[in-house]
Amino acid sequence: MSQQISLTKKFEFSASHRYWREDWSKEKNERIFGNCTNPYGHGHNYELHVTVIGHIDPHTGMIINLSDLKARVKEIVDAFDHKFLNLDTPYFKKKVPTTENVAIVLFELIDERLKPFSDRMQLQRVRLYERNDLYADVWRNGQ
Repeated sequence: MSQQISLTKKFEFSASHRYWREDWSKEKNERIFGNCTNPYGHGHNYELHVTVIGHIDPHTGMIINLSDLKARVKEIVDAFDHKFLNLDTPYFKKKVPTTENVAIVLFELIDERLKPFSDRMQLQRVRLYERNDLYADVWRNGQ
């Protein structure tokens, strides 16, 4: 069997969010989340790195056709792009859309979309940059 290799593709999207828990008082939300409690939210230009790992197909020289990877991830990214994550997506109705939580949701959604290719590769990591100096990694099996 060929050597295992990883491949990473970068995607970008813009979205806004608000840190807020309905079960907390206004004072507690403001104490814990600070300026991120603005009812109108605040936005970011996110950068998403999707890493897959697998074995190279000897016929194609690839672990996955980049067109397939791009199409499947783009469907998910498009559902987040230019959205107010708290209100415009179902994922953050009861979950604070922190960088960590957004990265976990993206990992789960992308992992599901890549299942048809699981015979030769799998999603290994999602890295979500909220800013140049802040990102969250979600690894398969918590590596």
